[in-house]
Amino acid sequence: MKKKIVTLLFCIILLGGIFTGCKSKNTETSDSKTLKIGAVATPHAEILNHIKPTLKAEGINLDVIIFDDSAQLNPALKDKQIDANYFQHKPYLDSVASEKGFDFSSVGNIHVEPIGFYSKKIKSINDLKDGATIAIPNDASNEYRALLLLQKQGLIKVKNTVSNKSATINDIAENPKHLKIEELDAYQIPRSLPDIDGGIINTNIVLQSKIDPNSALFKEDKDSPYANIIVVRKGDENRDAIKKLVKALQSDDVKKFIKEKYKGSVVPAF
Repeated sequence: MKKKIVTLLFCIILLGGIFTGCKSKNTETSDSKTLKIGAVATPHAEILNHIKPTLKAEGINLDVIIFDDSAQLNPALKDKQIDANYFQHKPYLDSVASEKGFDFSSVGNIHVEPIGFYSKKIKSINDLKDGATIAIPNDASNEYRALLLLQKQGLIKVKNTVSNKSATINDIAENPKHLKIEELDAYQIPRSLPDIDGGIINTNIVLQSKIDPNSALFKEDKDSPYANIIVVRKGDENRDAIKKLVKALQSDDVKKFIKEKYKGSVVPAF
């Protein structure tokens, strides 16, 4: 009898282990619906947080991971720390992909942040004196973007042969105002405004720096080709969760949210 009782207890314990294993497996399946998206704080993370309830209703737990250093977002995606990132435009991705060995795909345009010229010393472009010092971002794609913005205002002329992957201040063909153009890290430009005549700043950095985006003396048109995109590792484009993420971001609800919250400083690109 005792032997039968021991055998019965053993079977119960064994069955309990099996059910526990099944439960763990089910939990793992549930966890697989968590989508980790790396982003910078403003406006990217704010937009992502806005769609959390929408994705929750779709069975997806959106985990928004904010990176203080945007340069770490692509390496984090490559190393599979996150499932996608949202912080860059296609020209920037193209400029770093081959150099860094990123095998990524863009799965959707979400918004444009028109870059603009900001100053604490002058109120109009007409006040920009001969020999004035201005700062532009020093990463390849944004530098070219800034140079084109200055060219559109008639301040400089860029060589016709230059491309967005290689543009620098050395590619300026004409500089009638003899502007002193400094290449700085994009996040350093707001802090440098008191010491220079002006600088070209990305809108997300303007917002993070508590600068009024409407105070720009001039900025890109709303049809700028520099749309911020959702980026995934190549091969993940057709994942169900990724498709649902893009669908939620490219919705009328998000379009309304962007227009009401950012009032033109961020523009829907879909």
